Amino acid sequence: MTRSRSRSALWGTVATGAVLALTLTACGGPSAPQPGDAGGGSTDDASSSTIPDTSALLAGVEVDDSLAGQVPADIAEAGTLNVGSFVQSPPNNFYAADGSTVIGSDHDLITAIGSKLGLDVEYQNQDFGSLITGLQSGRVDVTIAAMNDTAERQEAIDFVDYLTSGITLMVQKGNPADITGPDTLCGKSIAVVTGTSQQEFAEATSTQCESDGGDPLDITVTDSDSQNQTQLRTGRIDAIVNDLPSAVYISKTAQDGEAFEVVPGDVIDGAPYGIGVNKDDPELRDAIAAALDSLIDDGTYGEILDAWGITSGSVTEATVNGGE
Repeated sequence: MTRSRSRSALWGTVATGAVLALTLTACGGPSAPQPGDAGGGSTDDASSSTIPDTSALLAGVEVDDSLAGQVPADIAEAGTLNVGSFVQSPPNNFYAADGSTVIGSDHDLITAIGSKLGLDVEYQNQDFGSLITGLQSGRVDVTIAAMNDTAERQEAIDFVDYLTSGITLMVQKGNPADITGPDTLCGKSIAVVTGTSQQEFAEATSTQCESDGGDPLDITVTDSDSQNQTQLRTGRIDAIVNDLPSAVYISKTAQDGEAFEVVPGDVIDGAPYGIGVNKDDPELRDAIAAALDSLIDDGTYGEILDAWGITSGSVTEATVNGGE
């Protein structure tokens, strides 16, 4: 999910392609767990939907010996890239129907990068707030969790930017609270995940509402999207602030698209997603950037994004610490 610092202009937006450009492309494959189930939602509330089967695409990625030679010796010898992620954020990282297999667009990208570098990928599911410290302590080699590359975070870790996204508003189907954009949130009840740019945006927006003489937001802060979806589905809140890919995916899949909808409009605080790398590992950072460039050049990157319906966020090259 999107994690970044909110811009000073609270009502400003960054133009992107239409929201519908991010709708999920069903390519067959296993059934996805329904967003909202894990946080208390009943399985009766959701029906299964097809998700992309990218197994053949990933299996076709071959090691590039020249790139593999850039991997630090200890990681190359182990043959495994240890990845920290927040595995509760479809379509970025989430569990398949078996409850243990990690799938998603982020998963596919880092798996393909690992294959280019001759490395297997091993996932560790962590709380989002512990990802950077886990990276700094050496618990994991890299992180990929739809984390925005920001100047503030660059003080702690390095980033290889791989996608551009932003945050948006998700409401109940039919939009009973009549939320049409950030400027209509005053006095509304919303939910966010702790430690995210969504939380920062909500708090700053609430402050702005009060400064303008309006009512503050009633903000619920939770540990997962699924908890927020349950609250929105049952009408305890008016909206969820979420990243655009996740919001679009959830709105298209939960209860066959009958539970939620995304408020139309431009994304808020558009910024790059980055693969996190320890500042003490510039060789690994540069090897990952080179592998991502290779995937962009040979078309694999585009195929992965197309499979997950997020091509509007594609980049033309890997960028190191490109966030502001």
